[in-house]
Amino acid sequence: MRLLVPRETRPGERRVAVVPSVVGKFKQLGFEVLVESGAGDLAFASDGDYSAAGALVVPTSGLDDALAASDVIASVRPLEYGRAKRLKPGAVAVSFLSPGTDIDTVRGLQDAGATGLSFDLVPRISRAQSMDALTSQALVTGYRASLVAADRLPKFFPLFMTAAGTIQPARVLVLGAGVAGLQAIATAKRLGARVSAYDVRAASADEVRSMGATFITLDLDALEGAGGYAREMTEDRAQRQRELLSPHIAESDVLITTAALPGRQAPLLVTRQMVEGMRPGSVVVDLASETGGNVEGSRPGEEILVGEVLVWGAKDVPSEMPVHASQLYSMNVYSLLTLVAQDGNVVVDASDEIIAGSAVVLNGDVCNDVAQAALQGGS
Repeated sequence: MRLLVPRETRPGERRVAVVPSVVGKFKQLGFEVLVESGAGDLAFASDGDYSAAGALVVPTSGLDDALAASDVIASVRPLEYGRAKRLKPGAVAVSFLSPGTDIDTVRGLQDAGATGLSFDLVPRISRAQSMDALTSQALVTGYRASLVAADRLPKFFPLFMTAAGTIQPARVLVLGAGVAGLQAIATAKRLGARVSAYDVRAASADEVRSMGATFITLDLDALEGAGGYAREMTEDRAQRQRELLSPHIAESDVLITTAALPGRQAPLLVTRQMVEGMRPGSVVVDLASETGGNVEGSRPGEEILVGEVLVWGAKDVPSEMPVHASQLYSMNVYSLLTLVAQDGNVVVDASDEIIAGSAVVLNGDVCNDVAQAALQGGS
């Protein structure tokens, strides 16, 4: 069995799908590991590191042949069409493949008769926890969010008691208490801020309090959804929620928003007027900026001023910390591939709940409803 790790091609992507320290684990599964030269450079993993770990470094000039000969291709971002169509029938590509937007990749896998498994779709069940790359990368994102806020806030985060007087801690409000939100809370607390949080899921209250933060309770019904996610809210409820959150936001020095709905546009939690109501010099970090944004007017990868408040729009945040983001992702890839590596062969068992849930394409057949609809809409 051959596992190929190509260099990422999307601008700004610094992660690599497999780091040298995990190569040995794949070899124990029976894989010969091939790595495109330079694949790990931006994550500070050199070709020499891969060679020392037992991987075969493939020059870029030989990548097409390696693609055609490999049984599994592991990448962070989905393969481009030109690469996907070169795969041999039955080959498996694993990545963050979005069934609704990465249509060229889906077509390439379809044309090749290959299989595409997406970390975006791994079921949230106990057996799949070690394969949950969304969670591992959200941890990186939440941590980074608080660092960004602390760096840009023109105030201290912690309490200082000095001979010149006492400096009160910054007030940080986190909206959304999933993995990213909880890590943002934990990091802000470590930096000494006074932290509060809100989530539409009542069950998150205990998790927030366990981090030492204050959970904000609003006079609204909870919106518990499947798989630990929140349910989509009506516009009337969203408007009422914004009204109730406004005074809490106005009192905050930092606002971090993390609310997301899988496969859908992020909910609008904060209007421009609410941002303008914050103190001058305050900072807003919108982690949902790439999927529409929780904050009105935020733009992915940009910092803008709304009145006298800085709004930071997130874009590919895990790539800002590529070393540990890649390390975590590598273990997610390894865990997923334990399901397909059987006695020296790659076997995709469509009856397995995890494989069935994460599959977008199976041996050339598009099996995901969202991908099917997108293909029909684009034909």
